[in-house]
Amino acid sequence: MEGLSYVDVGEGPVSLFVHGVGTSSYLWRNVIAAFRDERRCVAVDLPLHGGSAPRDDLSIPALAEAVEELCEGLGLADVDLVANDTGGAVAQVFAVRHRERLRTLTLTNCDVHTNTPPEAFKPTVDLAARGELAPLTALVLEQPELLAQTAYGEGYERIDDPAALVEAYLRPIFAKPGGGRAFERLLTSIDAKDMIAIEPRLTVLTVPTLLVWGTGDVFFDVSWARWLRDTIPGVKEIVEIEGGRLFFPDERADELVPHLRRFWAQP
Repeated sequence: MEGLSYVDVGEGPVSLFVHGVGTSSYLWRNVIAAFRDERRCVAVDLPLHGGSAPRDDLSIPALAEAVEELCEGLGLADVDLVANDTGGAVAQVFAVRHRERLRTLTLTNCDVHTNTPPEAFKPTVDLAARGELAPLTALVLEQPELLAQTAYGEGYERIDDPAALVEAYLRPIFAKPGGGRAFERLLTSIDAKDMIAIEPRLTVLTVPTLLVWGTGDVFFDVSWARWLRDTIPGVKEIVEIEGGRLFFPDERADELVPHLRRFWAQP
């Protein structure tokens, strides 16, 4: 787990939280605040994000192995895994590779199967492929109010404090040497073939699984939650968060927390 940063608070059953591209463990701060007195809450910064160092391989399978490194290093087993966005793709790969680590799996709006990356995010990926995303993002670092005009503006229902998100999400990436180029490389590494490849293993994944899906997400329509329900035999239910967007686990954590608590309490 060299070069991996993470939050680790509380004691008790282990909840492990995985964020997606362009965010960090900060995404889970409100959920963690609700559980830290009753559980051990671990939230990883995926490679390049937050306090974690970049790596040569930033593909979805490689990110899943970084999560396994963290679990191995911290001795985490019988984990309740919760993921969002690209982290959900990472969690699916992790789950089929390391079933023995998991007690339960919860997926919120995330990359699924051929919707990787989602159509609405492809213009951003195209900018990265042309080497134009890093210079544009540098402008947002200096003018946080521009954040609402980026994909973050689609991911949140409202951004009350853009400067806080810039400092938590973007600056840690771009402050690293070569961070901007690494971020572009990360985005262009997101490939549906990695998700299509695990479909046969998802069809035999019996880990108890909860799907909590915001219905107002332009990136990950609720139809993808239904695809997961129809593919993963361990899925117990789909909970819909009316109007919730991609990052509802941050801004509407109070609606996610009761469903997690109920699901984790089931025998």
